[in-house]
Amino acid sequence: MATFRAAPGIPAEPDNSGSVLAHTEVPSMSEDGQVDSAEPLDTTDLTPDVEPASGAIAHPLRAPDEDPQFTLPGRKTLRSELWIVLWLSIAASGLRSLLSLLDSLTRGVKLSSQSTTLITTYIADRPWLDIMFQATRIALALIPVLLVIHLLRRGGERLSAIGLDFTDWKRDLLRGAALAAIVGGTGLVFYLIAFHLGMNVRIAAVTTKDAWWTIILLLASAAFNAILEEVIVLAYFIHRTEQLGWKSWQSVGGSALLRGAYHLYQGFGGFIGNIAMGLIFGTLFKRWGRVMPFLIAHFIIDAVAFIGYDLLGGKVSWLP
Repeated sequence: MATFRAAPGIPAEPDNSGSVLAHTEVPSMSEDGQVDSAEPLDTTDLTPDVEPASGAIAHPLRAPDEDPQFTLPGRKTLRSELWIVLWLSIAASGLRSLLSLLDSLTRGVKLSSQSTTLITTYIADRPWLDIMFQATRIALALIPVLLVIHLLRRGGERLSAIGLDFTDWKRDLLRGAALAAIVGGTGLVFYLIAFHLGMNVRIAAVTTKDAWWTIILLLASAAFNAILEEVIVLAYFIHRTEQLGWKSWQSVGGSALLRGAYHLYQGFGGFIGNIAMGLIFGTLFKRWGRVMPFLIAHFIIDAVAFIGYDLLGGKVSWLP
């Protein structure tokens, strides 16, 4: 009787070449019609050579966090998706900020004599309706982030591809807190200098009426800003542009320029300061490969700014 090391249709253990058929043995038949002992059949060259679909980006060595049954779309599709995400979110804000800056510059009044508000009341006499407007504003603005998550998963990538998970939450928290202290403190000093030099408008961060839900609104707004900006401008933009073949300095520089562009409504100080912040965040994101530290840092910076202005605005002389 012949012995089989691998029955037909059942793959043997894979060898170093990656083929599961390399060690399969099949029985041979002698001239008298008797089955002899199994002889190895070399099938290492039988692995099909499957070409990716036209325009698709092949992944001969797919990362562990990617699903092998998917292949990234072609570069043309990735480029279109990137522009769609940007124009649904940050690029649109950048265009509005540019127009806002042009409006401020053509009023015939210096920038430091003008002001802008980040969080304000929509309907003062009906608080219950105002909070519904506030919640709707935040929820609808986060839809592009859901689109980013969908596009990553559609291409076979998990959220860990950009570090949007809690697998290293302790280190993420420490890094985020340190970044918030350094970048946030430096940013406040730079804002005050830019304002007194006439390069920035006065930022009245919060003008909402005091209510029991005010603190919740301020924290929710801080979280919204952090999620939208860091997921799209930092992580998704750099991740996708590098897949499109951009060099690291181009990806980081483009991300920083976008970050500065949608803060143009604050004036030239906000533009320059956020470009510097974007360069720092982009460089560190390239090194760490995780967006969570920057999301945490951004949340802390905005939360302190919003709550701090709500408590100190108009009460201390050094804060415009």
